[in-house]
Amino acid sequence: MAGGRLAAVTTLADFTARAIDGTDVDLASYDGSVVLVVNTASQCGFTPQYEGLQQLHEDHAASGFTVLGFPCDQFGGQEPGSDEEIAGFCERTFGVGFPMFSKVDVNGPGAHPLFRWLRSARGGLLGDRVRWNFTKFLVGRDGRVIARYAPTTKPAKIAADIERALAQAAA
Repeated sequence: MAGGRLAAVTTLADFTARAIDGTDVDLASYDGSVVLVVNTASQCGFTPQYEGLQQLHEDHAASGFTVLGFPCDQFGGQEPGSDEEIAGFCERTFGVGFPMFSKVDVNGPGAHPLFRWLRSARGGLLGDRVRWNFTKFLVGRDGRVIARYAPTTKPAKIAADIERALAQAAA
């Protein structure tokens, strides 16, 4: 993202993020896919949603869908671990096989540019700030944000929207 200007950023492909293993990932590698971006936490009341997110990933991966998990410790200190600890917990406890990324901030001046863009593309009920862990953003094959879901929205409730997005051709 050149110069840190959000105005020129229009799709998921305009971002990079650090994977939980420390490698940099060009999110353009998801061009043509439907993506669910989720800020996650290991010690949250919504943490069991990892199971549903993994199920969505398994059910729809062959059709061009993936979940991208971004651990965040901005809400009640519910993600205190290191990237290695988070990755181990997710794999051991929930069998997470979808891509996980390094811990990020989703609000405030240190917010990852991806989340600044997601928030500006789809604000929530109380403005654009992410209110809690497990806020979800559905991105279509064209790389644009389709919808935003509250932390309380269970992954299974998003399946029909994912299927509709998968049926759309990339622009």
